[in-house]
Parts: sequence; C-alpha cells; structure tokens
Amino acid sequence: MPVTHPPSVVQDHAARPLAQPQGEWVAAAFADRRAWRRVAAQLKDCGPGVAWSLQGVQRLDHVGAQILWNHWGRAWPEQLELTENQREMLERVAQYTTPCEPPAPWRLGDQVDRLGVLVLHALDHVRHLVILVGQLVLDVLRLLRNPRRGPWRDISGHLYRMGATALPITALVGFLIGVVLAYLMSLQLRQFGAEAFIVNILGISLIRELGPMLGAILVAGRSGSAITAQIGVMRVTEELDAMRVMGIPHGFRLVMPRALALALAMPLVALWTTLAALAGGMLAADLTMGISSAYFAQALPAAVNVSNLWLAMSKSVVFGVFIALIGCHWGLRVKPNTQSLGEGTTASVVSAITMVIIVDALFAVAFKNVGF
Repeated sequence: MPVTHPPSVVQDHAARPLAQPQGEWVAAAFADRRAWRRVAAQLKDCGPGVAWSLQGVQRLDHVGAQILWNHWGRAWPEQLELTENQREMLERVAQYTTPCEPPAPWRLGDQVDRLGVLVLHALDHVRHLVILVGQLVLDVLRLLRNPRRGPWRDISGHLYRMGATALPITALVGFLIGVVLAYLMSLQLRQFGAEAFIVNILGISLIRELGPMLGAILVAGRSGSAITAQIGVMRVTEELDAMRVMGIPHGFRLVMPRALALALAMPLVALWTTLAALAGGMLAADLTMGISSAYFAQALPAAVNVSNLWLAMSKSVVFGVFIALIGCHWGLRVKPNTQSLGEGTTASVVSAITMVIIVDALFAVAFKNVGF
C-alpha cells in the first residue's frame, strides 16, 4: 500500500509538553531518506519528560514501533495515549528487542590476553609447518629408497599444471616489468650521460631479485591458492578421512608430489620470467636510449656475474617448496564447510606471498657479498 501521509512529530506546549506523532509510521514511509531525516530531527527535539499521544498515527508497523521504542530509551514513557492495536505492536517490539550491552571498558590485561592468544595461534601454525617439513624429508627418503613406488604420475601432473600453464602470465608480467624499469631508468641515467649502465642495473635487479620474486609471487597467488582449494575440497567431501581409513598417508600422496613439483618448476618459471623481463628491458632501452639489443646481450655477461643466476635459481627452489607447504598446510586445516574453505584459500595466498618476501630478504642479507 503506498504511503499517502508521511510520518511526522508535532509538539504541543500549550498546557504540557506533548509529542504527537502523525501520519503513517511504516517501513515504506521511512524508505525515503528525507522523511527519515525529518522525523529523526523532530524526535531529537522531544526531550525527556514529554507526554506522548499516538492518536494521530494512521498506520503503525514494527519498523515505526521500533523507532519510537528506541527513542523512548526502550522503556515506557510516563504519560502515553494509544490504541489497543498500537499497544500490542509496541509490546511485541519491546518483547523481542535485545538489550544494549554497554561497551566493555578497555583493560590492559584483556589486550595482553588477546595478544597471547594470537601468539599461541601463530605458534600452532609454525608447529604444524615444522611437522610438514619433517614429514616431507621422511617422504623424500622413502621415495629415494623405493623410487618405483613413488607417485610419479601425480608429480608430473602437478609439474604441468603449476609450471607449464603458468608460463604465459609470468612472461607477460615479466615483459611489462622490464619495459617499465628500463623506461624509468632511462629518464634518470640520461641526465648523467650514463645510458650504458642500464645493462648493469637491469641485469642485477632482474636476474638476482625481481625475476625470481615476481615468478614466485605469481605462482603463490595462482598455484598456492589452487593447492589449498584442492585439499580443502577433499576435506569438505571427506576424502581426506577416507584416505586415512584406507591407510594412505597424506604427506606421501598429497604434500610431497606438490612440493617436489614446485621445487622443480619454480627455477624454470623464474628463469622464464627473467628472460621475458630482460627482453622487455632490451626493447625499452632500444626505443628510449638507442641501445641495441646486440650490445645489450653482449654487455650483459660482463655486467652480471653468473653466481647471481645460481643464487636466483637456489632461491626459487626454496620459494617453490615453501609455497607448496603453505598451501598444503592451510588446505589440511580447512574445516568441512565452505566458509572455512574460502578463509583458508585467502590465508594461504597472503601467507605464501609474505613468505616469499621474507625469504627473499633473508637471502639478500645472507648472500650480500655473492655476485659482486
């Protein structure tokens, strides 16, 4: 039913302060923001101790009754005139309105307790990751003792899905990063007449740092989330419980194939990303600074020591193993519901990318004298 009489509040100060709501106090009326603001301002003018008369209210539903009940401080006013139907509506709203709990006062002890809970929660995740690392070592030793019974089909499948299918996106991102870096560096080097040093800057930055880290971040967002989602769906569909009942170890069949596949794929993905970035840098240097690709390729081996490449490949192996372990960790901790699956996938991507940056920083500090 359309609203023909918008709600309002009229005050009468002749004999005593009297507030008289008028019109239709229904949900459709308060859908209009202007009507709601007008009524809120009129209610604000009605101070405490005011008598109320609802005789002028033509229609009243639970929304209008809730507005009045909240304005009265969730208590009946001392003087109130209303019909029987209006009283029943207000009593129903008062019955099902939950009391407002006062905000808890800030206490230092409560904040320390919350911090302690977060620390213990983080330590539990670290403990589970350490268990996964130890189990991975044992599973690799078991594979070396009996290679014929290893899950080679799973390893080759994961190697294709996590490595080969990631090449297009990593090449595109690496190429664009190389173009952007070369263009920005050319603007600065041209001021000092040092255009030739763009080979040194691009070579060191892309081969040693950006190439492996870009590839790892893309793989962490792409494959890390897929690992968590795959294992999480197995938890939701109770496949993990079925594997445990049949005596199939999770580590040997689920964790180890993914870890070995990413350990093999990540150096190749990092090398591919680095080559694409160098190609983008060559193109941008040729267009902006006139440095030919032949000179770039000739000067690159002299500008960048080969030890930087070996360091980048070693770093990529660590990235791959940890991305797989973090994805498996969050997948195995998924609870059998879809909400936990989404939260675990999000946490997996964030944790894996954070791990890539932290490990890259540790490698940079530990091997700061290598390759220079």
